[in-house]
Amino acid sequence: MSVPDSVAAMGAYRESIADPEAFWLRAAAAIDWHTPPRSALDHTDPHAWRWFPDGMLNTSHEALDRHVDAGHGDRPALIFDSAMTGTRRRFTYTELRDEVATLAGALRSLGVEFGDRVIIYLPMIPEALVAMLACARIGAVHSVVFGGFAAAELAARIDDAQPTALLTATGGLEPGRTVDYLPTVSKALALSASPPSTVIVKHRPEVSADAVTPAGWLDWDTVVADAAPVDAVPVPANHPLYVLYTSGTTGKPKGVVRDHGGHAVAMAWSMASIYDVHPGDVMWAASDVGWVVGHSYIVYAPLIAGATTVLYEGKPVGTPDAGAFWRVITEHDVNVLFCAPTALRAIRKEDPDGALLADYEMPSLHTVFAAGERLDPETYHWAANRLGRPVVDHWWQTETGWSICANLRGLEPMPVKPGSASLPVPGYHVKVVDAHGGDVAAGQEGNIVIALPLPPGSLLGLWNSPERFVDSYLRAFPGHYATGDTGYFDDDGYLFVLGRSDDVINVAGHRLTTGSMEAVVATHPAVAECAVIGVPDALKGERPAAYVVLKSGATVDAQTLRADVVALVRDQIGPVAALKDVFAVPALPKTRSGKILRRTMRQIAAGEEYAVPPTIEDPGVLDALAAATVPSG
Repeated sequence: MSVPDSVAAMGAYRESIADPEAFWLRAAAAIDWHTPPRSALDHTDPHAWRWFPDGMLNTSHEALDRHVDAGHGDRPALIFDSAMTGTRRRFTYTELRDEVATLAGALRSLGVEFGDRVIIYLPMIPEALVAMLACARIGAVHSVVFGGFAAAELAARIDDAQPTALLTATGGLEPGRTVDYLPTVSKALALSASPPSTVIVKHRPEVSADAVTPAGWLDWDTVVADAAPVDAVPVPANHPLYVLYTSGTTGKPKGVVRDHGGHAVAMAWSMASIYDVHPGDVMWAASDVGWVVGHSYIVYAPLIAGATTVLYEGKPVGTPDAGAFWRVITEHDVNVLFCAPTALRAIRKEDPDGALLADYEMPSLHTVFAAGERLDPETYHWAANRLGRPVVDHWWQTETGWSICANLRGLEPMPVKPGSASLPVPGYHVKVVDAHGGDVAAGQEGNIVIALPLPPGSLLGLWNSPERFVDSYLRAFPGHYATGDTGYFDDDGYLFVLGRSDDVINVAGHRLTTGSMEAVVATHPAVAECAVIGVPDALKGERPAAYVVLKSGATVDAQTLRADVVALVRDQIGPVAALKDVFAVPALPKTRSGKILRRTMRQIAAGEEYAVPPTIEDPGVLDALAAATVPSG
């Protein structure tokens, strides 16, 4: 099914599909180009799209210098809030520009040239943001690797990117523990076939006591103190801004490549049109650098828009309690919060009645956005009712870099439908098709695909892997980008994303989406969050099993819980679901970005060998999961 007429009637969307070049060339006027583009798109290669191919600009200039040059240098650009150390620090646009320009000068003096790659392995501290913008300033290509990755994963990314330099810190801070980075970096360099010639270390007072810096590694503060600032270098619009690695099915990470030009235009357009954030507003994306949300909406988009961004080192709970988010919003006058549904569920689990909200008024907050995984209706209703603000789910991927579907709060706001990621965003010609690429009817589940070319801001390809790019995204449905997700359009054009294609299970010949069952299980009053997976069954082929995390203080015995959940699924989905196995577990295994590791759960439930995923938040959760053994079918 293609986008229904109800969506196509929306002015911005209709124009973006009918005349994408005119639409995006007009949007490009929001950017301060060194050489303005005269053409919008080069799509002569069916497997490639290049936006604004004759334009020249620099993202660091877009994010910093142009605001200073326009007289807004005293406006707050960055608020650093560390719940781990109690640090609160503000940077004006002038102060942030100066720090970025100086680090850029230091990198250049150390031999980092235009087009070189730089690996950034830093915790949630201002230096991470400064490093990204400094690389962009001199035309170097940065690749941020999340600080929780182990040495082998870091080494794999080093070998693929082949960086000239690596920037790191002595460590990161988490509730109850310190994460030492230097041993991990040392081991990764020993494992790597292409180690960088330069390593720069930021010493943090909280984690420097026992840190021993290997010989030849450079001290960040010393390097910066001796450096002269440099101006931003104009680069072609299609020059790579960054490579962001995402997990691949082969075990080798996929390096998603983002450009300067299309990315800057998409970020500027999305801030005003989707998030309704404008110069001087405060946006907080409660994510991490190293994940796409952190790249797009902690670092680049807010600064390109002239807004203030919040960089938070802490957790939604435990730093010190489930009121941490409300404190940050209140203290820093946050207008828009962007977080993962898992953060809202964690807060709900610890404070189901929202009692801690009574300590914070949050008058500045006008919208909460959620992404990273499906916002289930129960969590949506809890957040919307407790906060009294619009709670908006939207859907996108590392590869797209910004929303595929969203509610355009700053342009054409629409009613919210719980469980839906709202409507396709201008530029994304979204379809729902069957296995052969044929359209399906409204309400019928299918594969979600996007007609080519993808809009500005989406990936240019995969680093060093053009064939893998085509195989991974373009070959299954010719002329379309395969999202790997399934879902359906309703009659009003709202898209409901049900889950990854491999989260569809076949129960006695019936294809069932685990996401639809999760939505039902989550309605149980004692359930804080849940995951439903398919496990092998000798008779039916597969059968669903539900793993649930109970709300804080909930008391229900295993037998009653099972009976209740089975009855709910039977009533709302039907006996065909054949749900019989329900297990209460202390927590679900998740990545640091909040995604539930369903593939690992399926391997454990099936008794298969599995590797501990490098992206996992807490490996200890897997032991508890293994203890909840699924009975044989």
